[in-house]
Amino acid sequence: MIHCRAPQNDAEFIQYYQLRWQVLRAPWQQPQGSEKDELEPSAIHRMIIDEQGNVLAVGRLHIDQYWCGHIRYMATASDAQGNGYGKVVIDALEAEASQRGVKKICLNARELAVAFYEKLGYQVTGSAHVLYDEIQHFRMEKSLREAKESHSELLKQLQSTWHQTIPMSLAMGMSADYFDGQQFVTHCDVSFNKNLHNTMFAGSIYTLATLTGWGWVYLSLQTANIDADIVLAKADIKYLAPIPDVACAKVDVNKIQGDVAQLSQSNKARFTLSINLFSGDKIAATFNGAYVAIKS
Repeated sequence: MIHCRAPQNDAEFIQYYQLRWQVLRAPWQQPQGSEKDELEPSAIHRMIIDEQGNVLAVGRLHIDQYWCGHIRYMATASDAQGNGYGKVVIDALEAEASQRGVKKICLNARELAVAFYEKLGYQVTGSAHVLYDEIQHFRMEKSLREAKESHSELLKQLQSTWHQTIPMSLAMGMSADYFDGQQFVTHCDVSFNKNLHNTMFAGSIYTLATLTGWGWVYLSLQTANIDADIVLAKADIKYLAPIPDVACAKVDVNKIQGDVAQLSQSNKARFTLSINLFSGDKIAATFNGAYVAIKS
């Protein structure tokens, strides 16, 4: 059985980068290390690994400040080609991009890979660079489908509520990206929220987390057709790593205590949420908040 997921430890990252180098750099006598760039810490990495721990295919997604996704470093081991692993990696990266509110994926495909990407819905938009003076690349793009219409409307409603009632959220560029009843994902503008170290300002991280928790409760109430005021009763945050680039906040239903059904028996309901803030795949901060919904 194979699994498609992010590398989980240093040993897996070593294998992940080794496969990149073997497929994409070694045949052109490039040194180890040339398979990496400065975006690795803030990127989203996916690999296919088998039960024996062998890495069979890899790929990377990076989201830029304009919230466009870029897929790079796609590679499949020579003895694993022809099994559809490349499509599995692309599907996983696109799913992650979609959950983070990305509407368009861009990539530069080697000439021999253009047909592969065309089968997955990508279109050539022009010629790109020539790698090592011999490998022609082509720019390709694909638009991602938006969330279900009902959830899309709810997300627009929430974002409008934020921006109209909390001026800081508008200045921060807060965006409600994805909601399916199981997960809720948000992000904010990159450039506005940076500090003098060129990483995300701690106050912006806290605000993003606070409003994400508030947003989950809001969406849950709206889904149940319940009107209630929402207040933050208690919160704490742990800053685990700097966020040099795009950050997103995620709420998972499995990390929530409380139910809107409480409001059918009482005028109040309490929700306790645990929220992770990510820089790429890495958890950069954890936020725990207690919110109270008071029936209108």
